[in-house]
Amino acid sequence: MRLDRRRLLGTGLAALAAPAARAATPSPPTSRPVRTLELAIAADAPSTPTGLAIARGGRIFVMMPRFTGAEPITLGEVLPDGSVKPYPDAATNRPDPGAPQASLFHVPNGVFDRDDTLWVLDAGLPEGKGRPVPGGPKILAIDIARNSVRRTVPLDAGVVADSSLNDLRVDMRDGRALAYVTDQGQSGAGAILAVDLDSGRVVRRLADHASTRSEEGLVKFVERRPVMERKGDAPEKSPKGGANGIALSPDGGRLYYAPLMSRRLYAVDTAALRDPDVPDAAVAAAVRDLGEKGMTGGLTTDSQDRVYLSLQEHNAVGRRLPDGTVEVLAADDRLVWADTFWITPDRWLYISAAQVNRRPEFNRGRDLQQPPYAILRMRIDADPVL
Repeated sequence: MRLDRRRLLGTGLAALAAPAARAATPSPPTSRPVRTLELAIAADAPSTPTGLAIARGGRIFVMMPRFTGAEPITLGEVLPDGSVKPYPDAATNRPDPGAPQASLFHVPNGVFDRDDTLWVLDAGLPEGKGRPVPGGPKILAIDIARNSVRRTVPLDAGVVADSSLNDLRVDMRDGRALAYVTDQGQSGAGAILAVDLDSGRVVRRLADHASTRSEEGLVKFVERRPVMERKGDAPEKSPKGGANGIALSPDGGRLYYAPLMSRRLYAVDTAALRDPDVPDAAVAAAVRDLGEKGMTGGLTTDSQDRVYLSLQEHNAVGRRLPDGTVEVLAADDRLVWADTFWITPDRWLYISAAQVNRRPEFNRGRDLQQPPYAILRMRIDADPVL
């Protein structure tokens, strides 16, 4: 899966072939040495690849939200040479308001279940913002052996006018067919959707709760610069982002989550989330504030119930232990806007470098993204949660 170093040098990818040189000043002593990451592949995606999912056989898929509507595709497969092709095909990647269930609008993320079915989240957004297209918000189950959509689960019942669905987890075991979706909101007022994939029932929970809402007064720093919306002559402002990354405990009984603009990690029992007979106030009362964890995007968990943290301000991978300890596992200058994790059965932890901070909206209209986009990895000592 790794690219040959000579190919990297020959195609101008030397910047991704090895981490930037470190200063000679010795690092202070730590209880665990901080590692660098290994380049798995450089994805020559046509636009910002925030999402990542890897099949058991090694096929890599990336999700590229349509932030402006000009993006040519929103779901792609990364080929061995790093090129990205529309998936499952170009026709499905053409948004069609007249056939919203059969086309893809704005895909931020996707995951595999234990049977290697690819579940894809479509926020249904036109041009990355505005009211979701009726019928557009959905979860699709894709058979990657046949490269075809097997079924579609509408999410309209769980979205509101300013929804911006962001992350997805599925729980397919012991007769369960469940999904959990974060809605970060376009104004920072988030929520969590609990979906029964068999019946199609969607329950919207924790709407505008403190744990799903963008925190005010925060500034995120990536690549030693504040990430601020910069549009023309308008004053700079910090972006908003409600409920964003999520992860399931190994038994599926607990959902970890965090707003994009927040330094805190939260957890809630999934049984309460998905039971429509549990009052919203009872669900809110069951939320646990697990403390500070840094500024993150994506989250994931391993079989030991450790939560992995995409430490965006530090180009780093962190991990929260069940006792609340947070440790830094690896740091790498190539990990620009650490975003989505994936753990493979052979215990590789993959993470995407999405370069969101280099997008035009944060740089007064200048696109500073530098394709290809690094997908990095490191060995860990635990299995994935599936």
